[in-house]
Amino acid sequence: MDTFTFKRAASVAEAVAAATAGVDAKFLAGGQTLLPVMKQGLAAPSDLVSLARVAAMQGIGVNGGMISIGAMMRHADVAAHGEIKALLPALSVLAGGIADPHVRNRGTIGGSLANNDPAADYPAAVLGLGATVVTDRRRIAADDFFQGMFTTALEAGELITRVEFPVPERAGYIKFPHPASRYALVGVMASKSAQGVRVAVTGAGACVFRATALEQALAKSFTPGALDGVAVGADDLTSDRAGSASYRAHLITVLAKRAVARALEVRS
Repeated sequence: MDTFTFKRAASVAEAVAAATAGVDAKFLAGGQTLLPVMKQGLAAPSDLVSLARVAAMQGIGVNGGMISIGAMMRHADVAAHGEIKALLPALSVLAGGIADPHVRNRGTIGGSLANNDPAADYPAAVLGLGATVVTDRRRIAADDFFQGMFTTALEAGELITRVEFPVPERAGYIKFPHPASRYALVGVMASKSAQGVRVAVTGAGACVFRATALEQALAKSFTPGALDGVAVGADDLTSDRAGSASYRAHLITVLAKRAVARALEVRS
């Protein structure tokens, strides 16, 4: 691992200023991706700006029909939060199924979204629930945030401060985990709200995406049976040793049915 300068920020403004001043600075949230790639020599930032002490990026709040989660909240915190369990249990289930206890107690929602791993769980939650990513500069709608493999709408030095999730009428998340990494071989978040039906898929392609054919079928009837005979094309899906593109295409429909069934079992 190359040498670097370590900085502790006490505020969002201080963190952004420190990152901007560095030649090739990186924000350090939970470090579950950044630190391993640094050890492997795949990244060599000049500065690491720790966000651990930034109070404005902590906390979970509920205001009306909106759940606001600070970017530095760890997966375990989201999974265990009582109001999230009551109002949006699909999100609690998703957070509780990320990787292993070590990762859940160190990794953060903001770090996961900024990294945008093709098989990460949180992108499916943000896109499938129509959330808004709030940064130090602006508000970014879920449909505009994810742009490709490990690529987002974030600009250089832009920092995620919180994520706002509207509480849907119904929502369910199911994933088929990779047996070793626990990343999603395929994961599906399905939700129904006053704004319509959303179905987001992670793990199956280069980036999380919405399955429009499934959304159209569920808009007519938000039931597992509505997806009978609805197929997802395999042309743009991932094919690797863990599963072929056609296998993943099949899994998407199967898991979407299970996600809808789970959504119907609980309040949302």
